[in-house]
Amino acid sequence: MKALTQLSMAEIRLLARDPGTLFFMIAFPLMLLILHTGSDGIGRLLPGYVAMILAIGGLSALPGIVATYRERKVLRRLATTPVAPVTLLAAQVGAQIVMGAVGAVIVVGAGVLGYGVELPAQPAVLAAAFLLCASMVCALGFVIAALAPRARVAELFGLLIMFPMIFLSGAAVPREGLPEGLRAIGGYLPLTQAVTALDGGWSGSPAGLPLLVMAGITVAGTAAAAVLFRWE
Repeated sequence: MKALTQLSMAEIRLLARDPGTLFFMIAFPLMLLILHTGSDGIGRLLPGYVAMILAIGGLSALPGIVATYRERKVLRRLATTPVAPVTLLAAQVGAQIVMGAVGAVIVVGAGVLGYGVELPAQPAVLAAAFLLCASMVCALGFVIAALAPRARVAELFGLLIMFPMIFLSGAAVPREGLPEGLRAIGGYLPLTQAVTALDGGWSGSPAGLPLLVMAGITVAGTAAAAVLFRWE
């Protein structure tokens, strides 16, 4: 547990020093919030922004970091120490959750304090949706890292998957404004379940099914990553 905590703190510091991570996980959602100032139902945008923050970390940042560790044989060297390589991967998940929570608190705080958005109707459901969303995107991020032969390819794969997903799922823009065909495609995306569940926690609408779907995707993604992942 001590090793996991220390590695998690180290990973958090690395993420916090990365300008790209800070921009996309904190500044970018804030910019979108400001751009939508004056629109009706601005409170409905916040759950999507929280999902987007987590997706940026899990689908874009995490695959490149993990693939870089593998490429530089960091994971293989850890196998010769008392710290198991899987501990570093778990620390990466913990770091993504913490950074996602920081970004979410900042964006939600701006919405509540700056625009008078009401507080969540079901905080427990919102918290469960947040953790499941973080776990889901990290599991998918590990699959991307497992399939990519090199770190740069992992980063590219992550971006190619992340950007369509955040725009078609309703995370960046409401799905109601999308053309019918794109809206139909978005309905099958994992991140759409996260947006729906987070919105349920915020508005009080039922969120049981999307929570179960996210849990299933997390389990399936973790199993796939465990089978496919190469330590070097």
